[in-house]
Amino acid sequence: MANGTDAQRRDWLRLGAASVGGAAIALAGTRLVGAQGGGTPTAAPASPAAKSQLRTVLDRGKLLVGTGSTNAPWHFEDASGKLTGMDIAMARILAKGLFDDENKVEFVLQDAAARIPNIASGKVDITIQFMTVTAQRAQLAAFSRPYYVEGIALLSRKDAARKSFDQMLKAGADTKVSILQNADAEKNIKMVLPQAQVLQIDTQANVIQALDAKRADAAAVDLSNMAWLVRSKPDVYVDAGKHWQSQLYSAALRQGDPDWLNFVNTTFNVAMHGNDTAVYDKAFKEFFGVDLPARVPGFPPI
Repeated sequence: MANGTDAQRRDWLRLGAASVGGAAIALAGTRLVGAQGGGTPTAAPASPAAKSQLRTVLDRGKLLVGTGSTNAPWHFEDASGKLTGMDIAMARILAKGLFDDENKVEFVLQDAAARIPNIASGKVDITIQFMTVTAQRAQLAAFSRPYYVEGIALLSRKDAARKSFDQMLKAGADTKVSILQNADAEKNIKMVLPQAQVLQIDTQANVIQALDAKRADAAAVDLSNMAWLVRSKPDVYVDAGKHWQSQLYSAALRQGDPDWLNFVNTTFNVAMHGNDTAVYDKAFKEFFGVDLPARVPGFPPI
């Protein structure tokens, strides 16, 4: 197609679709980061097309993304104070799909409890905040196609006497595993290490500290957290080689807007399995230490 087609497409989408009116509403537990672009929105006409968040975002000229800032490797501040992480990469992928510019995104820092309310109120266009898909949440929000499969993993120390899953399994009741205290903690560990001693601990930091102090042979943590720690401190930590209990991470959107949901899904699919995977692959390597395999033509995407 000729140069300028993307710009012409966006101009065409804007015809008859003015932005939804109203000033921004400040909600508790939120703040804005990296504001770019903008302009005062005007009242929306009584046109069905104008109701799609896709047209609203295009007219506004920037994407509003709800996320966090304190959970590496998903959303956190780097040494220079810049927001980074896998969730941030997915937001920039979406901004590039909308505007051919990954920087046309404004991050709204929000508490985990505000992830769905801020979508429903229109405070954000989308939430990208390591959000687990559940049937209960799907009654309140629409979910994009998954962009990561989370799970439980065993993190061990490089200098541990028992640092592999097979060694821990063989050691039976002598194996000790630290895990964040919760109703399913004992069950989740016994699922794979039926004889192990389970140390339920009050905070995630203390779960890791128990491993560091050699009070535990392994720490049961999120797969992504394990990958990040091994990537960040390869001289200290190792992957014990056991991952289980899969769960999906997706972006969340307001319900009842198939155009917006379809655009997000299409953009994610292209970034993960299509002809523009460089940003996704780079982020996966940076935050999880994994080189993704080349996509093979002729087979449907995962």
